[in-house]
Amino acid sequence: MVYITRGETFNAAHRLYREDWSDEQNEAVFGKCANKYFHGHNFQMFITVKGEPDPLTGFVIDLKTLSKMAKTEIVDKVDHSNLNVDVEFLKGKMPSIENMAIEFWKILEAQLTDLKCELHCIKIVETE
Repeated sequence: MVYITRGETFNAAHRLYREDWSDEQNEAVFGKCANKYFHGHNFQMFITVKGEPDPLTGFVIDLKTLSKMAKTEIVDKVDHSNLNVDVEFLKGKMPSIENMAIEFWKILEAQLTDLKCELHCIKIVETE
């Protein structure tokens, strides 16, 4: 079994805030991330897949294929966007990096079903 990772970057804004909580409770839990005017991050996303290398190519997956998939299905939809407002697959969800990772997983796992590799993990880094 071989594990390979591809990294992608994007920039986006979001707000961590629960409508059913008071402003004080939101600020106590989410701090500056509850800012009513949103705030932004430079995100790094690392996608790791696993599988056996193809004996002819030596690839578990062509990294250009994985990169194109990540850009088309995720990065193009979240880059320079407001995650609370602009991103359809995050509508109604708290746009924490944990929830982003879950939604990104669902998207990529579906895209990988016909390939000979398996999604192993998604790591998201929010502003170094």
